[in-house]
Amino acid sequence: MDAQRAQELSESPKMANVTYNGQRIFIEHVDETQGQATIHPIDDPTQKLSVSVNELTEQ
Repeated sequence: MDAQRAQELSESPKMANVTYNGQRIFIEHVDETQGQATIHPIDDPTQKLSVSVNELTEQ
């Protein structure tokens, strides 16, 4: 996924089906200049990770 698409999904009111390493996640924030996203698993909002947007997959 590219940073622009990740940003669009993070701002969308509709929950997108996005995965990271096969696990459904929620995109909290996207840093488009760095190509990084702050994410957390759908079922655990306390487990935040910063990952490359290239590692995110839209289903």
